[in-house]
Amino acid sequence: MQRIPASLPGRLLRAVALVLLSTLTCGAFADAAPGGPVRIVVNFPAGGAVDVAARLIAAPLGEALHQPVIVENRSGANGNVGAEFVAKANPDGHTLLMSAGGVFAVNPALYRNMPFDPEKDLAPVASVMRVSLFLVGKKTLPAANARAFISYVRANPGKLSYASAGAGSLPHLAGEMFNIAAGSSSLHVPYRGAAPALADLLGGQVDYMFDPGISLAQVRAGKLKLLAVADLHRSALFPDVPTLAESGLDKFEVDSWYGLYAPAGVPPELMARINREINRIVVTPNVRQGLEALGGSPMPMSPAELQDKARQDAKRFGALIREKSIRVD
Repeated sequence: MQRIPASLPGRLLRAVALVLLSTLTCGAFADAAPGGPVRIVVNFPAGGAVDVAARLIAAPLGEALHQPVIVENRSGANGNVGAEFVAKANPDGHTLLMSAGGVFAVNPALYRNMPFDPEKDLAPVASVMRVSLFLVGKKTLPAANARAFISYVRANPGKLSYASAGAGSLPHLAGEMFNIAAGSSSLHVPYRGAAPALADLLGGQVDYMFDPGISLAQVRAGKLKLLAVADLHRSALFPDVPTLAESGLDKFEVDSWYGLYAPAGVPPELMARINREINRIVVTPNVRQGLEALGGSPMPMSPAELQDKARQDAKRFGALIREKSIRVD
């Protein structure tokens, strides 16, 4: 460290000392990293889109932090089980949550008694991706496109069923929004995650679902029908597939995000380091391609921007939950 001349006046001496201390501290913060393995808890089952996205970022994040990063699934209660586990973990940076936005934008309105406070007990770290939902139907569905499907469900009130990743999940809310917009009354069939919902759709036990991206390989294989995108813009993966807004449901849009969160109280310098690394990782070619294969797109954000997104969606989805009296407890 540079020696400070003793002849400097006291006030100037203190100013120089503060500048040197700030420089050293900023350098240390820039290199902040957990001193050991990092666990990313995914609050949905293995094989779902949240799980796949977490595994896409785990290895490059481990390389950046020079620490092993492992992924662990703790599913249940629409994401609350895994989120509560992380909320109550030691805030040392060794335990992170990879979650869909529903834990923050949906569950507080869905559950009468939340086992934790998402806004107070979990701190936003980094946004990973924005997720569009795809309206997919079973292969034998007698509708070739979105307009025909809308006419079909209207003509068959109460006869069709749609799968979701669980009561109050985004695919469930999308199905309710579709029923309202289309004037239909399809039956909701909840599952414990998107992967088991997809399995029954493939088996023909349900008629359709709003999928967060895990069905796209089955669509390409011709095992499912891709009818529409629940977004205001067409998907780059399927540019010939119309949006629901184009198909007669004006301004129909349902999207979410997947993000990393930490227990409240994690040192801010560590959160800033992880945010910076994730913002860099999600736009690298390999990770970007993996996220796009899920039907999503990288969405780098600051923690404050991610928190604002959650609050905006909480107003939108909370209103729907109250209107439809959706409860799971």
